[in-house]
Amino acid sequence: MTIILLSAISFVIIVVGVLGFIGNYFYNISINPKTERPFFDNNPDLSLAVPAMQMGEQVEKDREAAKQWVEQALHTDVTLTSYDGLKLRGYEYRQEQASARWVIIAHGYMGYGKQMAVPSMKFHQQGYNVLLVDLRGHGESEGQYIGMGWHDRLDMVGWINQIMNHDSNAEIVLYGVSMGGATVMMTSGEDLPSNVKAIVEDCGYTSAYDEFSYQLKRLFNLPSFPIMTASNAVVNLRAGYDLKEASALDQVAKSKTPMLFIHGDADTFVPYEMVQQLYDAAQVEKDLFIVKDAGHGGAYLAGEAYWNKVWAFTNKYMS
Repeated sequence: MTIILLSAISFVIIVVGVLGFIGNYFYNISINPKTERPFFDNNPDLSLAVPAMQMGEQVEKDREAAKQWVEQALHTDVTLTSYDGLKLRGYEYRQEQASARWVIIAHGYMGYGKQMAVPSMKFHQQGYNVLLVDLRGHGESEGQYIGMGWHDRLDMVGWINQIMNHDSNAEIVLYGVSMGGATVMMTSGEDLPSNVKAIVEDCGYTSAYDEFSYQLKRLFNLPSFPIMTASNAVVNLRAGYDLKEASALDQVAKSKTPMLFIHGDADTFVPYEMVQQLYDAAQVEKDLFIVKDAGHGGAYLAGEAYWNKVWAFTNKYMS
């Protein structure tokens, strides 16, 4: 009996040790911002478009102009102390003439604020003051882990409040792509002030757990169980949140803010099917814009059609 008991205990210890090792490994390649990710290099799922979709000449000109604009246009570095004490960095591009219109722009996974040059320039041309933010653990912002939009949603609330402290009449749009899209959706479920008039999300995921489960199968051909269970336990321990709790799906269901959902139908990084689930869950004024042949983050390659859709939606809610 003693031998059997010792064997059982030894087996449990080995299993826990193996699962702990696996959980830490996948934590590091998914949530630790300092880890290299070679499987992202030349990843076809990150292609902006399939061959059938050509980048128009005007879109290409806009991209080049925006890269210069975001660096050269007059702007101010700003900071925010997060609810948990991190120093977060943002970049304000204000209008020359006073404007109550604001947009807060959130970037994607492993990106940074100024990477969002095209939407920044486009919104500024529409008369918005632009606030680009480096999400926690990205760019110049502090943070030892990637929030996947969940803790970032509270940071976004902090940025909203900071704008309103300077201008109580501010009318604010939230705009985000990929993880930034998930971030603004997760923000939508919070108790937001009426100053937040509309949200535009582009290719965000339903939840961090869903996205990592999908990538586990896509990149490594591995099942969700037990790897995601072990990884989620490590995320809870090291980052202080649960991947299932980090749910844009649950948050949009609570939202009171009008929302535009955008996705490319050729997206295989954040699967196209997720956008319909998100759209269906939203119980607010909403619209859905699907861009044919656009890959992950590539919907804006539709050019004028993309931005006309954004302005048609947001202008309905702005003074």
